[in-house]
Amino acid sequence: MAIELTDELIALETAAWAEQQDNRLTVNTAAAVQAAITAHAQATGQSRYEVETALKRHVRHPET
Repeated sequence: MAIELTDELIALETAAWAEQQDNRLTVNTAAAVQAAITAHAQATGQSRYEVETALKRHVRHPET
């Protein structure tokens, strides 16, 4: 089953990844991403781990 990602999740992870690359990731940004992942997983009945993995793969490694 393919993991469906929302535009909001992608935007949050993209912002967090950019902050991390610039060595300026904040706790608030990281917490916002984690909260959104958890809420999305619960709302869709998907594994939080699988949502997070798919999201990071989509943002950080779009070629795969």
